[in-house]
Amino acid sequence: MNNVAIIAYDISDDKIRTRFSKFLSKYGTRIQFSVYEVRNSNRIIDLVKNAIESKFGKAFAPGDSVYIFTANQDNTWRYGSASLLDNDLIML
Repeated sequence: MNNVAIIAYDISDDKIRTRFSKFLSKYGTRIQFSVYEVRNSNRIIDLVKNAIESKFGKAFAPGDSVYIFTANQDNTWRYGSASLLDNDLIML
């Protein structure tokens, strides 16, 4: 069963912000400039949270922030170009 986590961030340092974005792109889809959607199992979402704490936690400046929101995929509505993210892509 896939779960959904929305990860939003505001990181002041360009280098750390770029590293963080590249890290998140391994697990999710960028839906806004500093917002990613991660659709995966709880185990993978927990892995992402643990990696954020261990790899990035000490690098964040005092004003930096990362929010992780969990959502039930059945309770997510998308409009405009965001509606294209609803369809799973299957590559053979």
